Amino acid sequence: MTEKLMETFQNLFGADGDIRTYFAPGRVNLIGEHTDYNGGHVFPCALTLGTYAVARKRDDRVLRFYSENFASLGVIETSLDDLVPDEKADWTNYPKGVMWTFEKRGYKLPQGMDIAIYGDIPNGSGLSSSASLEVLTGIVLKDMFGFDEITMPEIAQIGQYSENNFNGCNCGIMDQFASAMGKKDNAIFLDTNTLEYEYAPVVLPDAKIVITNSKVKHSLVDSAYNDRRSECETALEELKSEMPIVTLDDLTEAEFEAHKDTIKDPVRQLRAKHAVYENQRTIRAVAALKANNIEEFGKLMNESHISLKNDYEVSCEEIDILVDLAWEIPGVIGSRITGGGFGGCTVSIVKNDAVDTFIEKVGNGYKEQTGNTAEFYVVEVGDGAHRLS
Repeated sequence: MTEKLMETFQNLFGADGDIRTYFAPGRVNLIGEHTDYNGGHVFPCALTLGTYAVARKRDDRVLRFYSENFASLGVIETSLDDLVPDEKADWTNYPKGVMWTFEKRGYKLPQGMDIAIYGDIPNGSGLSSSASLEVLTGIVLKDMFGFDEITMPEIAQIGQYSENNFNGCNCGIMDQFASAMGKKDNAIFLDTNTLEYEYAPVVLPDAKIVITNSKVKHSLVDSAYNDRRSECETALEELKSEMPIVTLDDLTEAEFEAHKDTIKDPVRQLRAKHAVYENQRTIRAVAALKANNIEEFGKLMNESHISLKNDYEVSCEEIDILVDLAWEIPGVIGSRITGGGFGGCTVSIVKNDAVDTFIEKVGNGYKEQTGNTAEFYVVEVGDGAHRLS
């Protein structure tokens, strides 16, 4: 893959100079959805799917971008003096946003760059192709310009800041953190309020992680995501009038139930309920995994989906069909929506001897009920972003 991308880069931009290659993974979140911007815990892992870059510094301030995934757009050219969001800039708004954030933080970029990109994360799948691209840009800049003092957690924060403030999506830190800090065969148990984290081995001797791509992405995802965040922020302010809390996820389920009527709107109450309960589910799920209680982990995954469907209302018909089909198959330990919602993917833990049956029955059932063809990925847990040799 990198050889092909290098060949493309050299054909477009020339073969001379110090050309370097990089990789940043996508992620799947095993449990802990929509808790990251509510100050709670998440449990994502980096994938071996991700985004690759071939890059070289220039002698001027010109930026030239090319993506194999959007080859019809050709080379998109801009400048370090024009780091502003622009609809015509299309996908390059993500790397531009990271460059803008670097400069905003005092890391001045003295030269432009030529960058060629290729990603094998399916577009619109909810596996964090945008966060992968942001983190990828961050490590390119860190390495190319010698910003050795920037840590990988800071790269994640830069990616989140750029998506919030340059691209206008009020995402939490989880996606960028998983891409930056992933570790092979481990998931990251992250407290998004403090950024304290620990690695937890994902040891599934008799099972596999299977991602199912619904191949649908409903257009309301960005606006609805921002709406959910706003609803939770308002609910938090209402609760603060009665309780000395900093985030929704400071609450236990019992504390929430005792004070939930402080939240005046019933919809906001449901949103806050999901945040509180999902955080506690995530804490219990990680404890179950550490105790090798995979069945309990799967049960909590299922409960997570029900909450995301009914309380947070970020699922959709196609995703619910995939999950319902999965739950009917013996050997499926747990299945749930993963990612921002309104389409994208489900994540399932499936016993080894049931994987082929899972793919066949879920695939056939989904095609019959929706007319869409699902894609399946039996995934491996990989390392975080890094320069390739």
